[in-house]
Amino acid sequence: MSSKGIRIEGLKKRYGGGDTAVDALKDVAMDVAPGEVVGLIGPSGSGKSTLLKCLGAVIDPTAGRMTLGDEVIYDDGWKVRDLRALRRDRIGFVFQAPYLIPFLDVTDNVALLPMLAGVPNAEARAQALELLTALDVQHRARAMPAQLSGGEQQRVAIARGLVNRPPVILADEPTAPLDSERAMAVIRILNDMACKFETAVIVVTHDEKIIPTFKRIYHIRDGVTHEEAGEGRGFA
Repeated sequence: MSSKGIRIEGLKKRYGGGDTAVDALKDVAMDVAPGEVVGLIGPSGSGKSTLLKCLGAVIDPTAGRMTLGDEVIYDDGWKVRDLRALRRDRIGFVFQAPYLIPFLDVTDNVALLPMLAGVPNAEARAQALELLTALDVQHRARAMPAQLSGGEQQRVAIARGLVNRPPVILADEPTAPLDSERAMAVIRILNDMACKFETAVIVVTHDEKIIPTFKRIYHIRDGVTHEEAGEGRGFA
């Protein structure tokens, strides 16, 4: 497996202490290469949400090691000084709900993150339009979120997650609200974008429609990950 992408070793998360301590993550190991899309599945309470929050630098793990690209970002403590910049510039998020800003048009919804990172407005909008074009939603560039269909909103959300060219995308139930055709379109887009931008993508899902598309799957049970080969049947 490539040294790029994201690698997680022995990740643990404990809530509380003493007799009331709860080990939400006990021993998580994952390795996702650039351009690869893997599935993360498990029952409710298995630790999926906790793992995603740790990977997204939203909560602090208790122990373990995480490597992003060639840089160790966590090793029994954060090695990155500015976690907000880490989340903004190096980790893309795609959620079950698009969470688009209702008073910004499609282009500015996508361009906002690079603008916040200091990219000039015109350049940020050009980057946004490039992604919107790649996702075949450029014709909605000046539309407001309320004017979009559900599938269009999700494509815009994917563009927003990719706009800073992060090495990793965390997609949390991205197809849950969609019908079969739109769900397959979204997972196809994630695969295409992962390949095009050399992004490692982790898709947390319960959606049985898309699980057969993954070549590799990580099951998480009781805070422990188990890797297995997926069916990798594609998008037919």
